[in-house]
Amino acid sequence: MLLAGLPPVLLLDLDDTILRFSAGQPNFWQLALEQHLPERSDHARLFTRIEAVSREFWGQAERAFWGRQNMLEARRRITLAALTDEGISPALCQRIADDMTEWKESGVRPFDGALETLQLLREHGHKLALLTNGSAAFQRRKLERYALGPLFELVLIEGELGYGKPDPRVFRSALAHFAIEPQQAWMVGDNLDADIAGAREVGIAGVWHDALGTGLPALSSVVPERVIQRLSELIGAPGSARGGR
Repeated sequence: MLLAGLPPVLLLDLDDTILRFSAGQPNFWQLALEQHLPERSDHARLFTRIEAVSREFWGQAERAFWGRQNMLEARRRITLAALTDEGISPALCQRIADDMTEWKESGVRPFDGALETLQLLREHGHKLALLTNGSAAFQRRKLERYALGPLFELVLIEGELGYGKPDPRVFRSALAHFAIEPQQAWMVGDNLDADIAGAREVGIAGVWHDALGTGLPALSSVVPERVIQRLSELIGAPGSARGGR
């Protein structure tokens, strides 16, 4: 029997929604800089340079799509662009980027209660779909690592589709698979633009996963139908979902 107040179909993001990817994780860039440049005392300044280059790199849509499919190489390029002027050799830049990637991927883990919530939703008859951006290799590895695949009737990965959220084709593909109208589904995700705005463009209500509890950005033009800090709030756990402000 479906849980009260929930639609029959739930579409879910993966990173920082089901799995803790960045939210609450250590600063792996900083750790890699400290590991490989122990003689330097300006790690914070070097990280600021990496941040600036990263923002510029990921801010261009086509390049960001390429980067998500080639994450290791993307981080190498970002590190080279940020650090070569600092007298750091290309070979060392690559090691910094590679270690950062390895540590970040190794640190991925489910949010507390997330897997149990998904299982409970399935037991009550809700259909679940996973809609995730990123490369097939990286995302499939996470699905296998935590045996997530059996929880979802449908898995749509950007690297396998050739396009990703917020492209409306992703959401329409999910609606078509389940043969439902937009009003019969919710999209749950942490990215206001890719997950929430993308879903709402095709009429699907958006539930924003605000893992750190920071609240909506003051100037955000995207206001989700609901805001949660943990997936268990979907099933009426304490701290039930709140409306967006």
